[in-house]
Amino acid sequence: MALTAGMKAPDFTTTDQDGKEVKLSDFKGKKVVLYFYPKDMTPGCTTEACNLRDNYKLLQKQGYEVLGVSTDDEKMHRKFIEKEKLPFRLLADTNKSLHEKYGTWVEKSMYGRKYMGTARITFIIDENGILAEVIGKVDTANHTQQILGEAKSPLAKAKPAKKAPKKVSKKPVKKVSKKRK
Repeated sequence: MALTAGMKAPDFTTTDQDGKEVKLSDFKGKKVVLYFYPKDMTPGCTTEACNLRDNYKLLQKQGYEVLGVSTDDEKMHRKFIEKEKLPFRLLADTNKSLHEKYGTWVEKSMYGRKYMGTARITFIIDENGILAEVIGKVDTANHTQQILGEAKSPLAKAKPAKKAPKKVSKKPVKKVSKKRK
């Protein structure tokens, strides 16, 4: 059964990048952004983490604690935090128990090949441990805006710049043939 807003968030115990035990119950009375991502130091995951890093003070001002979760180990999380200067904790879920509880370990498909992997999903948990929102379609570059909601977010006014369309030449492409000698 998929987790939805209004349900109690499954409690968990795991470790962070420093090997310290982390429990969801430790955050009772606080709002938590629990975001699941596939892998440290990959392009999309780095974009998402850096968006949260760049807006971390704003998220804290709104009362949120940020916790990232992947199947990477503590050592890899530590490298990722140091490289990207992340101010929040990353949770190691090498045995995938947290992924199983939150339904984020799923079958994926790439180039026709099926495999198991992490679904990029964010759970917003309120002060009482209830799922306030489940963000299933994460926009990695604008994730903070998704978390805070367009209307509530001071970032809503600062829309990302649109990329200029690539110029396409209308000239036909000439075929170059190589003559063998």
